[in-house]
Amino acid sequence: MLTELPNIQELPRQNASQVKNKWADMVRLVRQSGSVAVTNHSAVEMVLVDAKTYQQLTEEIQAMKAREQTALDELTHRFNARLAVLQQPDASRKLDALLDAKGVLKKRPKAGASY
Repeated sequence: MLTELPNIQELPRQNASQVKNKWADMVRLVRQSGSVAVTNHSAVEMVLVDAKTYQQLTEEIQAMKAREQTALDELTHRFNARLAVLQQPDASRKLDALLDAKGVLKKRPKAGASY
């Protein structure tokens, strides 16, 4: 689903003066290659992309944000459920009983075919 983008070092390069002076040529180059690195003193300062690629990138970012929010909502729900258990009136008593047991079980653990 993610748009495959070339490494910035692999993009066709044009210096800023060429971009300014030959805009029509730049537009053709971007349409042909999908993106062009714009340099200033041999350092890439920005990348020009066509509108379709830009739209795909923004849609993918929105989808990732939605998935991230869904995961955060699920974690929040699970945290709140666990916190509610800890805030029950008998939680302190149960914790004290667990610590007092010092690892000794009251019942023998079950093991067998069902496990």
